[in-house]
Amino acid sequence: MSDDFDALLAAVGPRLRELRRRHGLTLTALSETTGIPISTLSRLESGRRKPGLELLLPLARAYQVPVDELIGTPADLDPQVYPRPFTRNGMTVVPLTRKPGGLQAFKHILPAGLTDAREPDPRSHEGYHWLYVLRGRLRVVLGDKDFILTDGEVAEFDTHLPHWFGNADEHPVEFLSILGPQGERVHIKARYRPDAPT
Repeated sequence: MSDDFDALLAAVGPRLRELRRRHGLTLTALSETTGIPISTLSRLESGRRKPGLELLLPLARAYQVPVDELIGTPADLDPQVYPRPFTRNGMTVVPLTRKPGGLQAFKHILPAGLTDAREPDPRSHEGYHWLYVLRGRLRVVLGDKDFILTDGEVAEFDTHLPHWFGNADEHPVEFLSILGPQGERVHIKARYRPDAPT
């Protein structure tokens, strides 16, 4: 057990260094963000300092990842998400992600007949939102715009803009939404393949 624990601790330093480099941060910039002295950060990354919760929490906040991602999770961790649906204003919401602090994905199900019960009540908050309609007709009120999205249509917007969505008619609607922190955008990674036709 102690060998496993030592191996787990030894892997934290390289993981922290890689995360910092991936975020394009210097030790100085990370120190300013977290309040952790540069010398402590350097010792953490080199493995000369054991990581405690008082250091891991501000680092997890700075990188916007759960603490267990800094420590490392067992290889046999089940990657499957077991969503727990909840109901809000008559709409069923199914969480599709479990990562706090980053992009959050949801499936929304608006039952038939909800149209008359829901008058638009636009709200605004921090973040950025993407909507993708799976089935039905979704009414979207966005600032002073009022429009309808149908199967396969997409909308994206800054959530500082007052917004609301609901059924466009008496039929049910299903849609996916991705909500990200302010300034976060969906990134598509592509790799050049020289053998691909042009």
